[in-house]
Amino acid sequence: MSTQHPDNVRQPFFVENSVIGGDDEIKEAFYTFSNLKIKEQLWDCEGKEVDNFVIEKLLTKYDDYFRRHEIGKDVFVTLRGPNPRVEKNKGKLLLETLESIPRNYDTAYHFYQKDIAPIFEISIPMVSSAHEVLMVKEYYDKFITGKKLKKVNNTAIKEWVGDFKPDTINVIPLIEDKEHMLRAAEITGEYLDKAKIEGHQRVWLARSDPSLNYGNLSAILLNKIALQDLHYLSEKKSVDLYPIIGCGSAPFRGNFRPDNVKNAMAAYPSVQTFTAQSAFKYDYPEELVRKAVEKIEEAKMGKPMEVDEKKAREMIEKVSSEYQKQVTQIAPLVNQMSSYVPERRKRKLHIGLFGYSRKQTGVSLPRAIKFCGAMYSFGLPPELLGMSSLTEKDYDFISTVTASFDEDMKDSLKYFNEESLKLLPEKIQKQVKSVASRFEHETDERHKKVTSLILKDFRANSFIGMSEKVEQAAAIRGFLG
Repeated sequence: MSTQHPDNVRQPFFVENSVIGGDDEIKEAFYTFSNLKIKEQLWDCEGKEVDNFVIEKLLTKYDDYFRRHEIGKDVFVTLRGPNPRVEKNKGKLLLETLESIPRNYDTAYHFYQKDIAPIFEISIPMVSSAHEVLMVKEYYDKFITGKKLKKVNNTAIKEWVGDFKPDTINVIPLIEDKEHMLRAAEITGEYLDKAKIEGHQRVWLARSDPSLNYGNLSAILLNKIALQDLHYLSEKKSVDLYPIIGCGSAPFRGNFRPDNVKNAMAAYPSVQTFTAQSAFKYDYPEELVRKAVEKIEEAKMGKPMEVDEKKAREMIEKVSSEYQKQVTQIAPLVNQMSSYVPERRKRKLHIGLFGYSRKQTGVSLPRAIKFCGAMYSFGLPPELLGMSSLTEKDYDFISTVTASFDEDMKDSLKYFNEESLKLLPEKIQKQVKSVASRFEHETDERHKKVTSLILKDFRANSFIGMSEKVEQAAAIRGFLG
């Protein structure tokens, strides 16, 4: 699934400016389908830059391609709406998004001259209960398609403006925080029962925000537990569950790169859909990306890796507790540097869980991409945080439940510059150093050279040209953040 996450360094050839916006995202969807052979495009419906006429513009601008590749049958557009529980001021936007689905259906019907729903799925972020998912599905069924038989001035709405299709939609819960990822199967099971789902259901698990909130290792283990629980639920309910995982190219955000898809799939064998974010699509040669997509498409969904849930939960608590203490102390450094991480999209990103759940503590952090961009720019891979209290037994456990943890750590430690430790409180310096020494790794000398310049300028409060250096280091890594 292609997404609009702004983690790329290089912009694609069809973008004229330094940021993607407006019609660029229409071109991006076409490029995703036609060149990269990715079959699904996520369309985020938040922000003033969002184009709600995506289907009409795709069919009008690229009519020859889409006559041969039908939207809703051969390629797919999946919406992402706001969650009114979290963003009450965006609640009406969710309703507008749902109202757009029958309009897009009419557009496709006019183009194809047959019944085909170009959009029939919507994902809802930060889900904490089955109720939130059910509200979306029932609203659509009762108040959008359900209004067609209601009468205005003795005339049925259906007779006045035409039918409302598709009759129903699939709603995908996106589960992003620790409490609810550990209850992913419970939430999904309740939704399956109340919505009377019989065939299949997609469930989206976050990878980036859990890393930002609880540390990289905690995020891995949270996903392992959730995927195992969903597998058991699928067997119990006899409903096919198709997990989606939201991975980025940075090791901290999943290490999902075109040259690393084999390891990513081995780490999450029961995942049906991986998110191809912007760095995945644009920071690697097109042919390599296309081959990676082909490899993913050919792979069959398997069973999840077995994990001792009790032990994993204990480790999550241990790691997240230490991680949060460390992050609280380094937040001012990260926030200062994050302002020099360049923007890549005009659209305003939705609220992050760290921002949402931590407002009361007075700790604020940038979103996961900028957080990563800042940390790697210092030469301080964020994967090193939260793990200094782990024992050899803990590491043995990690190796049994993860397929490529050591390799992922080696990938991140290429960008470790020991000079960055001088920025940290003495206790955290020792903690980070002890974790880094645990893994054999090589240093990317080109990256170290740039981060040394960044550190020198940062300590001297000299920020002229800082964004350029941040971008230079990111180009070496192959991801912005």
